[in-house]
Amino acid sequence: MEKNIKVQMRHLGKTDILVTPIGLGVMELAGGGGLIGRMFPVIPQDEKNAIIKAALDGGINWFDTAEMYGAGVSEQSLATGLKAAGKSDRDVVIATKWQPFLRTAGNIPHSIENRLHFLDGFSIGNYMVHQPYSFSSPEAEMNAMADLVEAGKIRSVGVSNFNPARMRRAHAALAKRGIPLAVNQVRYSLLNREIETNGVLNMARDLGVTIIAYTPVARGLLTGKYHKDPGLLDSMSGWRKASMQRNLERTRPLINAMDEIAANYKTTIAQVALNWLINFNGEIVVTIPGATRVRQAEESAGAMKFLLSGDEMARLDDESHRL
Repeated sequence: MEKNIKVQMRHLGKTDILVTPIGLGVMELAGGGGLIGRMFPVIPQDEKNAIIKAALDGGINWFDTAEMYGAGVSEQSLATGLKAAGKSDRDVVIATKWQPFLRTAGNIPHSIENRLHFLDGFSIGNYMVHQPYSFSSPEAEMNAMADLVEAGKIRSVGVSNFNPARMRRAHAALAKRGIPLAVNQVRYSLLNREIETNGVLNMARDLGVTIIAYTPVARGLLTGKYHKDPGLLDSMSGWRKASMQRNLERTRPLINAMDEIAANYKTTIAQVALNWLINFNGEIVVTIPGATRVRQAEESAGAMKFLLSGDEMARLDDESHRL
């Protein structure tokens, strides 16, 4: 049992960019902007500032956002929060994403100006193609991204939700320009382990690409709060409530095991879920839990401060596979 360990920084792929194993996803700060902004509450900027400061105070050094997250609202909120915390560009790493729907790679050099405008003086450490759904090939997208690297507008290139074949094509196209493919951002958690069997994780290992895991606590299911108080589901509606209800009993053995382990470390179930995620596969996986409250950002940062034992990680691995 290891507690209060020093946080070890990790490289994004084969770049020189160093990040903490846990970053802060700021999609939830998009409320009020664009189509996706309708999915989230509008959080006052003072509260956004406090969330960002809590992440920074907890040791987190990087943040994940996207064009799609409120059409600039998330990016601008992040920049404002970082400035309120007294941070400059050299203090943090920001990852953001190009929205590919109904676009071609020709849009990449144009839309980058909006990203930089909303980030208001903060640079882009990693720029990703958000989905594999543009009208252009991966090769065209990567060449447009490589142009941005060479122009000094971004530091590194990534993709999101790419399958193994598209990852290899993206990697090969960048390699011709002397640039590594740094990351592939995909869904991954103890309740969604598809990348372990569909070739994405193995391809990332082969290519030296970092996996950025999103939805790491499975939309709250891996926090255990709904298992302990099913009445919390009453505030939900539609498909999410139905999905949570179906999965409560199915996942209870895993949650019970996590709860037992959390008690040993005096941590939360969510922190155990995050700690397993960033350590089970070595250093290849980092993750970006989101937050709508200060406490959530503090909790996520705290998940880097201890290390599950090999036996504990193996136990959760086994319980997860039993589901």
